[in-house]
Amino acid sequence: MANVREIEWKPNLRQISGASGGIIAIIVILVALFTSVYTVAQDELGVVLRFGKFIHITQPGLHFKLPFWIETVKKPAVERIFKEEFGFRTLKPGVRTTYAEREMKDEALMLCGDLNCAIVEWIVQFKIKDPVDYLFKVRDVRRTIRDVSESVLRNIAGDSSVDEVLTMRRIEIDQEAQVKMQQLLDAYETGISIVTVKLQDVNPPEEVKAAFNEVNEAKQDRERFVNEAWQEYNREVPRAQGEAEKMIQEAEAYAINRTNTAKGDAARFVSVWEEYKDAKDVTRRRIYIETISQVLPQLERKYIIDESQRGILQLLPLTKEGGLK
Repeated sequence: MANVREIEWKPNLRQISGASGGIIAIIVILVALFTSVYTVAQDELGVVLRFGKFIHITQPGLHFKLPFWIETVKKPAVERIFKEEFGFRTLKPGVRTTYAEREMKDEALMLCGDLNCAIVEWIVQFKIKDPVDYLFKVRDVRRTIRDVSESVLRNIAGDSSVDEVLTMRRIEIDQEAQVKMQQLLDAYETGISIVTVKLQDVNPPEEVKAAFNEVNEAKQDRERFVNEAWQEYNREVPRAQGEAEKMIQEAEAYAINRTNTAKGDAARFVSVWEEYKDAKDVTRRRIYIETISQVLPQLERKYIIDESQRGILQLLPLTKEGGLK
């Protein structure tokens, strides 16, 4: 059996040390590169912190910062509109939106100024207007928004009747709530801008909904009766006024006609009298002839008797029954 030469391998510590140093250097360079470059999206702003202290704000795009987490970046979406829902929760938005089935009466039940209760559902849409205040001035901005919104809405509902909350002042309540919420959030330095506050659905509690619906139906019937009465009034009054005006005009025309007729008769009588005074015999005969010409056509039978006759009975054609033919 041949002699086996034992070969002892001795590592070159210098070479190993050099290779390890190169790997570490590459790792350090890669870490420095990846921790010094960052990108800000179009709807964001970059808030740069150095050891947790705010330094400056960067606009959308590619930027550099001190590596090894000496500087860190927070990227709040300042152009995005966020939403908070009260009294309901949307599980899946879309064409057929899905809502959570559990009731949230603790935040939706409100006492109105007329001591009636209402279930109020509303939404608050907001966006970030100051990223520094948003990140560092308030610990939980969303919780603050919800608390402020509930406080403001309950205060407004407490100053309004249930009818105003349900129907009559909904748009005014939206605008008033938005203004008051913005004032409080600015006082708290939340860095939030309220875009809109909108009442979604307002209903009476289930326990009194039937009675409330009956009251609403009665009010609607009252409004309908009032509208029908005004409709009848608007139809009959102008018609009566028109008929009265027509009667007045007819009476005035009749008065004018009678007056003119009377004046004409009087003038004719005066003219006849003047003629009569000048020629009494002629005028008397003319009047007689005119009267006879008007009367004779209306008679069925006419008897012309000679003035020399002493009696007219023998001239009449009598029948056996003693009457005229």
